[in-house]
Amino acid sequence: MIQVGKTNQLQVAAEFPFGFQLTATGDDDTTVTLASTSAPADLKVGDTLEAFVTTDNAGALIAFAQTPLIQIGETRVLRAVNATDFGAFFDWGLEKDLLVPAQYQEQPVNPGMHYVVHAFYDEKTSRVLGATKLHYFLRDKETGLEPGTQVECIVYSKTELGYKVVVNEVYAGLIFHFDAFKPLRIGEKLDAVIKNVREDGKLDIALQRVDKVGRRTLEEAIIDDLEAHGGFSTLTDKSQPDEIYARFSVSKAAYKKALGALYKQRKIVIDKQAVRLVTK
Repeated sequence: MIQVGKTNQLQVAAEFPFGFQLTATGDDDTTVTLASTSAPADLKVGDTLEAFVTTDNAGALIAFAQTPLIQIGETRVLRAVNATDFGAFFDWGLEKDLLVPAQYQEQPVNPGMHYVVHAFYDEKTSRVLGATKLHYFLRDKETGLEPGTQVECIVYSKTELGYKVVVNEVYAGLIFHFDAFKPLRIGEKLDAVIKNVREDGKLDIALQRVDKVGRRTLEEAIIDDLEAHGGFSTLTDKSQPDEIYARFSVSKAAYKKALGALYKQRKIVIDKQAVRLVTK
């Protein structure tokens, strides 16, 4: 069965002056047109190839040998190339741009800027479309994730409370401003952690673990870093937050707590200029 909006394994059933007719194995009734301009060189009847299947403006199935930047069910960062009253167009790596209709836009789209886009198949129009209004498509309640679980996030919106994120391309989550500890950009990809699963199933996300496991891991990372640099580091509790984040991907507050714990354990000494590893 041919999956629209996905890459399919197809076979060349016929060749025409303008291109090729493709079918799926065991499905001779459904045909897809592959234009000559998109076909690999030396393609001939009987060959098989992987091709991305979508629809043209009339709803007919067409194929591209190129793999697009996004397929249905996926959420990716794409660049807008044009905007009209009825919708905006995004570069997704194919000759034909991806349409994001006006009703599926979180906010007006500006050409040249990057946005977080979800691709879906619209039954009403029989077309593969995109959306920047992501809450239509993301699950707002988790099914099995637990606090402390490492996740991948994409920032897609900023609110008064914090940053809305796509979690593992499936769920909606929120990073509160006090858990972000640095400005985040729309479209930024982050390694994060589940901080809390609320009673209603919604996800609170943090950029770092704040439990005992997270603190212990950070302490171990600091010791490893000191050992790798001859037992000496100029990254102190007085350093700038961005310098600390660049080295350890944690907030300044978390770094200071870890240094304090290591100092109490007599594993390091700290002064205004440096942190030194205690040698036995």
